Amino acid sequence: MNFEDAVKDCGIIAILRGVTLDEVAGIGDALYAAGIRIVEVPLNSPEPFRSIAALAARFHGRMIVGAGTVLDVDSVDRVKSAGGQISVSPDCNPAVIAHAVERNLVPLPGVFTPTEAFSAVRAGARHLKLFPAEAAAPKTVKAWKAVLPRDVKVYAVGGVTPANMREWAEAGCAGFGIGSNVYKPGVSAADVGKAAADFVAAWNELKRA
Repeated sequence: MNFEDAVKDCGIIAILRGVTLDEVAGIGDALYAAGIRIVEVPLNSPEPFRSIAALAARFHGRMIVGAGTVLDVDSVDRVKSAGGQISVSPDCNPAVIAHAVERNLVPLPGVFTPTEAFSAVRAGARHLKLFPAEAAAPKTVKAWKAVLPRDVKVYAVGGVTPANMREWAEAGCAGFGIGSNVYKPGVSAADVGKAAADFVAAWNELKRA
């Protein structure tokens, strides 16, 4: 499975900020059972590279695993060494984007303006993370899609719920990054699975429309 296939299957990226190594396998199992096929472990989580490695080994060929909050080139190398496949950032750093592409990782840089979006594209990104989406609007994505290259996809991250997912999708979003609405430290794997299932159900409704 590659990132493009995973997004088509389910465009929900589960963000496990704060996940610990002892719980990550159970959380991963719950997410997979709910239909999630892409997971990121932010690098400001405890032992993030070990959690990425554990998920990458457990779900090899079945789930795309990678890192979030990737802020420098050295971190890209460590994500690759851990078996990660995606490099997600809150910002647009051309050096980090280009290095991720060079290491055969899929970069998802954070962008909030057209200038940042095109800077990311010029650096090699084909997947852009609109962040924080709750400070923007679906019409932002619609305007961007009118000028971005056709192969560039936009993902809304921040403030997305099953109830408002449709308006973002209709504006042109290819997928969504979901953090605390699916996982937050202290939440059980069962509850994570239930929350994820609600998002997957909303996604499947979009696909049927």
